[in-house]
Amino acid sequence: MQHDVCLRAAARAIYDACFPTEELAPVGFEEAERYGTIHYRRAVEAAQNAREHLLYDREAQPSLF
Repeated sequence: MQHDVCLRAAARAIYDACFPTEELAPVGFEEAERYGTIHYRRAVEAAQNAREHLLYDREAQPSLF
C-alpha cells in the first residue's frame, strides 16, 4: 500500500489506536505491513471503509469553518 499515502496514513492511525501495546499486537505497524498480519489487514480494511464514508457526498456535509 506504499503507493497510496493517505490510505496508508489512515491505516496506521487505526492500527495505532486499536493496537497500542504489544499485548494487543505483537509487532509495530511497519513490521505488520511487511508481513501482512491480520492486525494490519484489518486496519487497512477499516481505512478503506472509512474512506468511502468520508468521500461520499462531501459537499452536502456542513462545514465547521
